[in-house]
Amino acid sequence: MLLILLGALTSLSLPPFNYVIINFFTLSLFYIFLVKKLKTNENKKIFFLYGWLFGLGYFVSNLYWISISLTFDDNFKFLIPVTIILIPGLLSLFYSLATYFFAILKPKNNLSSFFSFSVIFAIIEFLRGSILSGFPWNLIVYSFSNHLEILNIISIIGTYSFNLFCISLFTSPALLILKKGKKEFGVLITFFIIMVSFYFFGTQNFKKFNEKKIIKHDFKIRIVNSNISISRFYNDIDPVSGIEELINISSPPQDEKVIFIWPESIFPGVSQKELIEYKQLFENKFNENHLLVVGINSKLNVNQATRYYNSFSIYDHNLNLINSYNKINLVPFGEFLPLEKILKKLGLKTITNNYQSYSKGKKREIIEINQGDFSLKVLPLICYEIIYSGKIFKDSNFNFIINISEDGWFGQSIGPHQHFIHSIYRAIESGKYVLRSSNNGISAIVNPLGIVEKKISINQSGYVDFTESKKIKSTLFSQYGNKIFILIILLYIFLIFSFNRIKNE
Repeated sequence: MLLILLGALTSLSLPPFNYVIINFFTLSLFYIFLVKKLKTNENKKIFFLYGWLFGLGYFVSNLYWISISLTFDDNFKFLIPVTIILIPGLLSLFYSLATYFFAILKPKNNLSSFFSFSVIFAIIEFLRGSILSGFPWNLIVYSFSNHLEILNIISIIGTYSFNLFCISLFTSPALLILKKGKKEFGVLITFFIIMVSFYFFGTQNFKKFNEKKIIKHDFKIRIVNSNISISRFYNDIDPVSGIEELINISSPPQDEKVIFIWPESIFPGVSQKELIEYKQLFENKFNENHLLVVGINSKLNVNQATRYYNSFSIYDHNLNLINSYNKINLVPFGEFLPLEKILKKLGLKTITNNYQSYSKGKKREIIEINQGDFSLKVLPLICYEIIYSGKIFKDSNFNFIINISEDGWFGQSIGPHQHFIHSIYRAIESGKYVLRSSNNGISAIVNPLGIVEKKISINQSGYVDFTESKKIKSTLFSQYGNKIFILIILLYIFLIFSFNRIKNE
């Protein structure tokens, strides 16, 4: 019960609560618990359970909203109790591995134990975000989302590296309780100094950014936030009302050059090539000054079989398709059914459509828009593709990141807040503006420092205009990605061996 409670309390450090200070207590107590148990020479296998219980408390309390996606279809409601425990239980297995390996390693002294605990957990968290499709949601590092000056260090080291530092920082008070000499106090002071240096680095970033020249765009990017009911996926609702609502929200100005961004999969009954059938709805509102970016499903016939894709599509004012991108990071059970042939026989299906699993796109490429007076390059990200640190692009030669999403599956929960926060981290890592359009969620403009310049909150319809920006150089992380994480892991391993050697001597 203690471990479950510590895990649950740790969730309060995450968005939207952000009580970051609580981690100093929960993670330190968790670490002390493990160290004390190691000294009793218990069976190492029991440490597998310790990690699982902590993880269960953590993930049940901050991922409960996953079950909300099953409430919209009566066919799925029987799975709600299962998902509330099953998905957190599976994710908790990663924490089980972390505590088990920590017990197996059984470091020889306080400091080697401290650094071992940090690096093992950080590596396991990286694996959690990488194995199979990966799910790097609610890393400990996301508790710093309200502290942008400190958070700006991820422009150099990235989210996973800072996550490793955070685990060490939050665990470091335990060194004062377990200390046997001055070295533990020295390590604690060192982490405090590093944190202060991160803060000063961030303040310098802010100062440099504020001094940069503002670039006025010769066009607007209008980011639309809507609240169209998620029931449209199940009730065969006529898409006309949805299209009309989005056009009204967009308020197209006739004499201004505007790119409109509409949310993900906003018209589930209309395919990419079928949107032109609704051209009459656009004729009196859209003209040659306008382009439309929208999330819409596409179909492709391959070997006499139909494949469906979740697509990011760009149209001209006549609804001619200019370019598109097919989502490559699909949500298990939401967009595709693992072992589909077997599970379909058991009556299971995907949550977001009634026909079959989406197919995975081949590759994410930068989309170049050269249409009339419009000339720009954008990186397309659909829904939770934005959660992957270091994996969203290899070529940083683009202007902006555009993220479209449907957050209605989260209901009125903490889910949309958690989802949105990833935009801040990707903006800082990449040094690019993130333009996010959501249905039933949060739409915003996030600048390269992670500052939310404009925002439309949940349950509100409207738009924000992106009309000017400041350009910064490519960040170190955008050039080297998670290779930096590997270097910092090697540094930790060096420290582990060094402190072991000092003890032996």
